[in-house]
Amino acid sequence: MNLDRAKGTRDFPPEEKILRDKVIDKIKVIFEKYGFSPLETPTLARYDVMTAKGGMGEDSDAYKETFSLEDNGGRKLGLRFELTFQLARFIGMNPQIKLPFKRYQIGNVFRDGPIKAGRYREFTQCDADIVGSNKQIADAEILALITDVFKELDLDVSLDVNNRKLLSEIMTYAGIPEDQQGSALISIDKLKKVGEKGVREELEERGINDDAITKVFEIIEIEGSNEEKLNKIKGVIGECEAISELEELFSLVKDFNITISFEPTLARGLGYYTGTVFEVIPNDTSIVNCSLAGGGRWDKMVGKYLGNE
Repeated sequence: MNLDRAKGTRDFPPEEKILRDKVIDKIKVIFEKYGFSPLETPTLARYDVMTAKGGMGEDSDAYKETFSLEDNGGRKLGLRFELTFQLARFIGMNPQIKLPFKRYQIGNVFRDGPIKAGRYREFTQCDADIVGSNKQIADAEILALITDVFKELDLDVSLDVNNRKLLSEIMTYAGIPEDQQGSALISIDKLKKVGEKGVREELEERGINDDAITKVFEIIEIEGSNEEKLNKIKGVIGECEAISELEELFSLVKDFNITISFEPTLARGLGYYTGTVFEVIPNDTSIVNCSLAGGGRWDKMVGKYLGNE
């Protein structure tokens, strides 16, 4: 009998398990210091709920990498690909919950994607979310929490920030039709991984014309400080909600004494993000060369489960 593990999975011997638990305990302390309460949700989910419109988006890698199965009753199910949609479902099932609701959850998730260094088919996610606040102060609080987590773990990182609505405004300015913007976002988000040439090729394959692609790159490659880049972009596309939100966020993070880097190409891969998005990148890529954390605002998902916006 072949006793190999399923591809993309891991065992954690006692010494590793003890170390992992210590790290998770430190993270829990930070989460609870910020007033977040623990929540546990099922690993198994109804496939229609997990892939609902307004959720991860059919163009996302997570959608394509979902483990699906059928139970004995013929119902299509799936293993959770992340934890956020289960929180949205939980809120939708419990509309009496007092808002804002601050919860954290730490648990394993599953994705049937390619296996490579640092990427597995079963891995642990540590989530913290605030439900029921449309204020930028909530976004700033999450960024402060993330900063404190990595300080506690003594990891030297950078915190990249953007707003998904800004990318939509840039694409509209460039002349990319709305029905192509979702897939274009996925390609633009890969700029640091595949470079300008790779992103251009992907956008061309998606049917985006050369003029539109050039206009997009002229904006997203603007350089300067956070405020300088944002002001230059405003000078090109004009005032909009995304720019106002970023200006407010930049002011708030200074009050929290947080250092962030404004990255206009950052989109995050999941389709449910609607505003602020962020990613944590290690400053020493010789140790690990991938994002260590990420997330963003997802205003519409709970409304989809409740049948309203």
